[in-house]
Amino acid sequence: MTQVIVLNGGSSSGKSGIVRCLQAVLPDPWLALGTDTLVEAMPASMQTSDGGIEFASDGEVVVGPEFRALEAAWLEGVAAMARAGARVIVDEVFLGGADSQQRWRKALGELPVLWVGVRCDGAVAAGREVARGDRIIGMAASQAEAVHQGVEYDLEVDTVHAESMECARSIAAHVK
Repeated sequence: MTQVIVLNGGSSSGKSGIVRCLQAVLPDPWLALGTDTLVEAMPASMQTSDGGIEFASDGEVVVGPEFRALEAAWLEGVAAMARAGARVIVDEVFLGGADSQQRWRKALGELPVLWVGVRCDGAVAAGREVARGDRIIGMAASQAEAVHQGVEYDLEVDTVHAESMECARSIAAHVK
């Protein structure tokens, strides 16, 4: 039985909308957790220090060793919740592509995971980024393809060609 659904896609790709729809269509309650949750939980000083996470003016995201240490604890914590019986949807941005997925694989161990790639054309994501008004311009375009490099998925959805609910239903059909 699927215990964890990991959605990976770039900024403004539509992951958060899919997560909300998944919570509505899946028969059991699922927790929604993600990289934004982790960053918001960190002290503000972590977003400006060399060892934390930095959002450059061009949209580049740079992470340091202090961020990685907290991220490792976060991954283990999410995995512990799943092992304790919570069903979890993870909203992620694999900045390191395959290396990021490997960190999750290590933390999740033998838990049954559905790996989902959320694709969105960079130009479309960039337009969404501008419309949202709460993102650093350039982040969506730079992440659109990079986050998928070397990542293996059970399923991929494309938010340019399908609305969030349609994507969620496609994903839900693969949940065991």
